[in-house]
Amino acid sequence: MNPLQVKQSSDKEIFIRWDDGHEGPVLLRSLRDSCPCAGCKGETILFRTYKPLDVQIDVPGRYELKSVTPVGNYALKFTWGDGHDVGIYTWVQLRGLCECEACIKQKGV
Repeated sequence: MNPLQVKQSSDKEIFIRWDDGHEGPVLLRSLRDSCPCAGCKGETILFRTYKPLDVQIDVPGRYELKSVTPVGNYALKFTWGDGHDVGIYTWVQLRGLCECEACIKQKGV
């Protein structure tokens, strides 16, 4: 499963078309709030757990997408208007964030 096309379709979402024919939107808010980096999600290393600070959603530029960069052949890195750019989103994670009607129904949301 690989994306064939990733484009920003509005100031609130991106649109991803996949090589299996699936396609759908991902809201920038959902994408940013799902950042997988240690600073956003925390991590455990050498038996110590790092818990991130509470999310500040009112930071200017938090949901403003500045750029998208491929990471190898398995992920994308997004740069946000607030300067955050360390989260690496794998194809699996991006597909899981799809907000098309079928995916929302499947998730039971």
